[in-house]
Formats: sequence, C-alpha cells, structure tokens
Amino acid sequence: MFFKMRRIFPILLIAITLQSCSEYQKVLKHDDVKAKYDMAEKFYEEGDFKRANRLLEQIAPKYVGKPQGERVMYFLSNSYFQRGDYNMAGYQFERFIKSYPKSDKVVEASFLGAKSYYELSPEYSLDQTDTDKALLKLQNFINTYLESEYFAQANEMAQELTTKKERKAFEILKQYNKLGEFNYEMLKSAVAASDNFVSDNPGSIFREEAMFIKVDALTHMAMNSFERLKEERLKNAKTAYTSLKKQFPESKFDKEAGDLIEKIDRELQRMQPQTVESK
Repeated sequence: MFFKMRRIFPILLIAITLQSCSEYQKVLKHDDVKAKYDMAEKFYEEGDFKRANRLLEQIAPKYVGKPQGERVMYFLSNSYFQRGDYNMAGYQFERFIKSYPKSDKVVEASFLGAKSYYELSPEYSLDQTDTDKALLKLQNFINTYLESEYFAQANEMAQELTTKKERKAFEILKQYNKLGEFNYEMLKSAVAASDNFVSDNPGSIFREEAMFIKVDALTHMAMNSFERLKEERLKNAKTAYTSLKKQFPESKFDKEAGDLIEKIDRELQRMQPQTVESK
C-alpha cells in the first residue's frame, strides 16, 4: 500500500499543478477583473510573485481611484521587487507614494523603493550614476523617517554605497601613482587626486592609504626633478609625511613611509653644501 501511494502521490501533484496552471491561464485571458484580483491576491500571499505580478499588471489600471487601488498598487510594486525587477519596483514604489501619501505602507514603500535603487548599484569600477541615485533615495529616507524600523538598515546600505564610491575615486588615484613610474605627469595627477580624495572623504577607510600615496608620489616627483626644483619638492614630500604621521601615528604604512623619509633626508643632506644650482 505504501509503495502504491508513493507512485500515486507524484501523479496527483502533477495533476493539481496542471489544474492550477489551467485555471491561471483561463483567468489571465478572461475579462473578469474580480477573478483576476482574487487570484492575484492568492498567488501573492503564497509567494508566487511571478504569476501575481502578471495579473496585477492587468488589473492595476482598473482599480485607480477605487478603495482596493492602494492594495493593488502596493502588491504590484512589491511583486516587482520580490521578482528582482528593481527598475520597475523603484518606479512603481514612487508612483505608490505619490498616489497614496497617507497610506500606512508609505514608510515601507519608501524604504523598498530606495532599496530597489540600492540593488541596481553596479560594481565600483563601473559608472556610478545608479549609485548616486540610490544614495539620494536612501538619504531622503534616513532624513524623513528617523524612527523607522528600517532606519539602521538604510544607514548600512548608504554607508556601503558611500564606500563603493570612495573606492572608485581611490582606485583612480592609485592608478595615477602606478602610471607615474612611466609618466612623470601622472605623479602630479596622483598628488592632486590624493588631496581631493582626503578633502572630500574625511571619514573614508581609504584615507590613510591615500595620504601615503601622496608621500610616495611626491617623493618620486622630487627624486626625478631638476636640481633647481628638487629641494622644494623634497620638503613638500616631507610635509606630506608629517601630515600622515600626525593623523595616523601608528600607520600601517610606517615601514614604507619610513623608507621614503630616509631617502628624502639623505637627499636633502646631500644638497645641503650646494650653493649653486646644477641645472
């Protein structure tokens, strides 16, 4: 008996699934809005957001201005989000908030709308337009809903995106410094990029390394300069080193920075007796 049931159960399951699909297709093609609403709600509650979404797309325009309109529009927005269609989710959540500004779901919709744009943010190496948009949405949410249960999560996401943008800028200045081994002008770009980065990102996790890169770039600039420019540039490198040590007394770049300052001091000492420019 047990083995017979084991054979029958999969057949019953397939039959039920086929019947469900058949009913779904029938309702999907029919003009009965109420039937579509009931089935969409059923699928939504069961977590079948794909089928719920298709039905909701069809009936949403029919419920504009009606009592069920708020519910339908929220379900539609969230079904896009749950399916991973974040472009449509962000757009629909914005529409929901504008259409129902006094809804009990506004806070949640605002958060999920911002999170939709967060999900669209690409790798740090790519164009960060979507990251900028996500940060704006998250910051608006953080500023508006200080007591929200989503406040901490929104802060975490905003910090993650901020770090991503900082990393992009930081990787650019690192690249400038690396290219400076072969192109002297790139060292100037590295120094300028480091100054801009430190100024624009005071709390960045990359701040310490950005300051070290400035010391490194200035040292190489000085060592490869004409004699008439060398002393001033060596002193600039030494000033950058002093700033690094002041802000990071136990810097993880102590060894590398120490080697650079020794090189700078030796070169300054070598130049000390000179009274006439060589070049």
